[in-house]
Amino acid sequence: MSDTDRYRPLHGIPILLKDNVATADEMNNTGATVPRDSTVAAKLRAAGVILLGKTTMSQWSECRSKDAAKGWSAYGGQGSAAYYPMQDPSGSSSGSGIAASIGLALAALGTETGGSIILPSSVSNLVGIKPTVGLTSRSLVIPFSRRQDTVGPMARTVKDAAYILSAIAGKDSYDNYTSAQPFSDPPDYVSACKLSGLQGARIGIPRNGYADSLDNATYEIAAAFDAAIGVLKSAGATIIDNANFSIFDMEMVMGNSSIVLDTDFISDLADYLSQLTTNPHDVHHLQDISACTRAEPREGYPDRDTFIWDRALARNITNTSPETWAAYQNDLFLAGKGGVLGALAKYDLDALIMPSFASYLLPGLAGLPVITVPLGSYASDSLVVKSKRGDLVKTGPNIPYLLLPPPGLSFLIDSQNGIHADYQQSRFGISFLGPRWSEEKLISFAYAFEQRTMVRRKVHPYITPSAELGRRTRTRKTEEGGRLRGGVFQYRFYVLDTVQRVIDSLRARLLVGKGKG
Repeated sequence: MSDTDRYRPLHGIPILLKDNVATADEMNNTGATVPRDSTVAAKLRAAGVILLGKTTMSQWSECRSKDAAKGWSAYGGQGSAAYYPMQDPSGSSSGSGIAASIGLALAALGTETGGSIILPSSVSNLVGIKPTVGLTSRSLVIPFSRRQDTVGPMARTVKDAAYILSAIAGKDSYDNYTSAQPFSDPPDYVSACKLSGLQGARIGIPRNGYADSLDNATYEIAAAFDAAIGVLKSAGATIIDNANFSIFDMEMVMGNSSIVLDTDFISDLADYLSQLTTNPHDVHHLQDISACTRAEPREGYPDRDTFIWDRALARNITNTSPETWAAYQNDLFLAGKGGVLGALAKYDLDALIMPSFASYLLPGLAGLPVITVPLGSYASDSLVVKSKRGDLVKTGPNIPYLLLPPPGLSFLIDSQNGIHADYQQSRFGISFLGPRWSEEKLISFAYAFEQRTMVRRKVHPYITPSAELGRRTRTRKTEEGGRLRGGVFQYRFYVLDTVQRVIDSLRARLLVGKGKG
């Protein structure tokens, strides 16, 4: 065996997959089988990764119920995050966020349509990368929308996330969206992790995209974000304040988005089901899935309703109908020229920064990249606020920042739109946004900010595993002279029988392991 074969880029690194990422092995838990590994899983294996298992996720990526609990699935029950008892983990990549935050693996893969990497990463004190749609393959990943779905890493540091993104990025003949990549091979995202990354950068703040959500009750969040601006300036960035979106109409955005997502889901789900090599429940369309769900007691119907599915089926249009195309074009305009891309061009910017709770919506519509980095947590005397269902804690002591729903946005989850892009579950980190294919630049900004703040080390979970799969060791200084903990290659791993001890010690409380989405 050659050294190349023996020591691959992520040789021996343990990583978990969100449960909607298919693998051609015994980790799939519904009885259905697929013809091959999903492309991202195959790429990780090729890089030397040990795939430990699947993580729980919000049921059907939160595209089933109007009032779904974040992190609940019929298979795994209710998952909770690790920074406060019964903490809302956000979603839909809930288990991936929980697992990565406490070291059940070096990192995990999540998927995002509208917030499902950014929000659970933020609330679990993680770095999350939502890549450009088309940078990573979605082949054999259970879909929501071909126009918005993307797969990305959730990790404890920017560099760890960059290693994983480098492993899973690239073109794939099974996903034609990847053919739009402007490079033959993706950049080396790890090499973008430089302490000098912010030097000379022009960073804009589109305050009209989130300012209405901040008030006197959220002074901690506003203060943390303002302090972050100071860090960026001291690192050599030029800050352009009020680099606002020319159009920011939330009601219009949400109405159009619901049409696109509904019709994509019906079509894309049927396409996924048609690829199964074993289909024990004989489900081929959304109507079949809905019928099975209503008949299965563990699904909790009708308390956990099928509102979004019912609405999608009632539209009686497809994702190629004129109505869908018009809605999609409106999305692209509002998120592009009227939103992120327009602000970047008008103010000659390299990137935008926003509180993470508000950062994902417009990039999701236009397929643009976002990176969230930890920013802080609520004080020890913070008020404990529970979720709408009353079973999860949304805000409280030690919880990484989140927001309550801003005034006037109750329409986000109403009888007409039923959208779950849920400000009621909004999390607060700081996010870097850019144009398509700008991950390399965004990673350099995020890394330079992270290394100057190291917020993750200041906020600790209330529960930790009795044994951790990886330890970091302080090994060297960067070429810029900054001290850092060792990267992926400095991880030392205990023997693999600790995997079961770790999972057993936390399964009951956090429900991380296998889950059904």
